Amino acid sequence: MKKFSWLTILIVMLSLAVPVEGASDLPESHEFYDEITYLIDRDVLKGYPDGTMRPNAGVTRAEAAIMISRLKKFDVTPRATGFPDVPASHKASGSIAAAAKAQLIKGYPDGTYRPENTITRAEMAFILSRLFIVPFRADVSFTDVSPNMGVYEPVQQILAANITIGYPDKTFRPNATVTRGQFSAFMARGLEPKFKNDATIAQSYLRDKTKNYVYDTEYGIERHAYNYVSARNGLPMGFIWSIYKDDGSLLTDSTEIETHEHYTFGLPYSESYSELEYPAEVGRAWYTDTMYAAPRIISGIGVTVETQFQTFTNAVEVTVAPDPEFLEEGHTYYMVEGFGEVKSVKLDGTVTKELIAVE
Repeated sequence: MKKFSWLTILIVMLSLAVPVEGASDLPESHEFYDEITYLIDRDVLKGYPDGTMRPNAGVTRAEAAIMISRLKKFDVTPRATGFPDVPASHKASGSIAAAAKAQLIKGYPDGTYRPENTITRAEMAFILSRLFIVPFRADVSFTDVSPNMGVYEPVQQILAANITIGYPDKTFRPNATVTRGQFSAFMARGLEPKFKNDATIAQSYLRDKTKNYVYDTEYGIERHAYNYVSARNGLPMGFIWSIYKDDGSLLTDSTEIETHEHYTFGLPYSESYSELEYPAEVGRAWYTDTMYAAPRIISGIGVTVETQFQTFTNAVEVTVAPDPEFLEEGHTYYMVEGFGEVKSVKLDGTVTKELIAVE
């Protein structure tokens, strides 16, 4: 077995990265400055010996393994990797071996790892779907990602987790390469709620994941908090909206997912319901020909609705038709950008849910 001196290991460590406070090519105006500095502070990302960060350079498969290993605090001692193109002498051999053993990265069908290749968005999706727990899926409607593609399920996961939202033209571009800055943004969104807020569509109805929302409901006061739950009832959870009673006891956990097509609310590992279909326009209807839920229709746009929290003037009004099969008496609810559902009222005028505070 080949032995490595402490000098060799030190040289390898220095060649991988050094801290980048004041990196010459990372101005505060950079699109991903906050995400990059967040990962630097967590010792996940480092710069180069020449003082650069190179945020716009492609991130290699070796660099991705290094970042993952730092995050997971793996033993990265140089060693054999099992990949013929990554010998123990490779600067990232320890990281690649550790990440592969943890099944966070994989090689190609021919057995190679190709450490110097720039990762693609598809490869990024696979890596992040393994790295972060996501107990729910989003419907994928990207024009360039179909159900028969291996990357379909990983994209479902990172879309649901607000790690990515794709491009405005509704493409995901799985074969496009990923820069160091972009990869940093994706990782930061998987780790920190405030960065997830950035992975949203224009005019998003998702709530701010850094705040708590308090509602007065027909069942009592509810507090919705976005938090990390490692597991619930033996099932891995990850980041989730938890709903607490006024006395602080847990009522349930919930999901809130938005794509370019709709906003849905549901339960992890269970069903979800579309609360709003896009584009939001009067007369748009859904659940009209299904046994899944009572029919609903957008009955107003730009509606003014009063809540105990504040008066909103830009609500979308959705009317749910009475449906005995679902024990649905009929009600109207109001959706507001950045707040989700702010009020729900039965057709007889009884308020069943109302936003009273955002903390």
